[in-house]
Amino acid sequence: MKPFRFGVVAGYAPDLRSWTAQAKRVEDLGFDTLLATDPVGTADPFVLLGAAAAVTDRLRLGTFVLADPFRDAKALDWQARTLHQQTGGRFELGLGVGRPGAETHAAHLGREFGSPGERITRMAETIAVLKGTADRPRLVLAGGGPKMLALAAQEADTLTFTWAPKTTEAEAESIVERFRELAGARLPDIELGLNLMAVGDAPSPGIARWAGVDVPELAAADAVTVLPADPRRAAERLLRWRERWGISYVTINSGYAEPFAAIAAEARTAGG
Repeated sequence: MKPFRFGVVAGYAPDLRSWTAQAKRVEDLGFDTLLATDPVGTADPFVLLGAAAAVTDRLRLGTFVLADPFRDAKALDWQARTLHQQTGGRFELGLGVGRPGAETHAAHLGREFGSPGERITRMAETIAVLKGTADRPRLVLAGGGPKMLALAAQEADTLTFTWAPKTTEAEAESIVERFRELAGARLPDIELGLNLMAVGDAPSPGIARWAGVDVPELAAADAVTVLPADPRRAAERLLRWRERWGISYVTINSGYAEPFAAIAAEARTAGG
């Protein structure tokens, strides 16, 4: 089994001082990674991650996830390699096809967005450019649909499962098994991850607006997108998922950084 890694996804940066303070806090809490959304509010994640690298020492930095339609492949390769090399290898490139609503930002940038199938095809072409250089950042792909799973099975260094909010353990197991079959002999080389929505069962208007369902309902249904607030119970669940599915890299949005840090510490103590 792979050792646990834990990360925080940050999508808000009112100014550079607040952003760098957040990066230092994430490192002080013991997390392995700080991941920037695309965009971070209205800001370019590459600019902010460079600033985060300058004020941290151990923390790895990444994107969760860059929208491939926003950028030219060769320009993206230049940016990613620069950050990878200038940080001493602390940068990890998370790449995706764009979340719902991303077509508006793509249009603002003068970029074609395309259909889901076209975006996956184009992302495969981007990955070929990124992998043209040996000294490159780790490639993280996020998804749960058949086409993204198939692409990740061929190309990803890390796959982060992005399941629907109400996904049950039985449904998750089916998706994991599908990926394991697709990955075949590559499976031992691929780190498997999960992006959580919440810790505990307190209501979250923001999550309710985005997901169409609030945290209490997800917690009551034992959805795999929410962990119990009790660190011991939550750690037991993570240990079970790692044993059962091989999931060892777990991330959550920055609003839950403190409670998730306690869970991460408990899981490391219990299982490494």
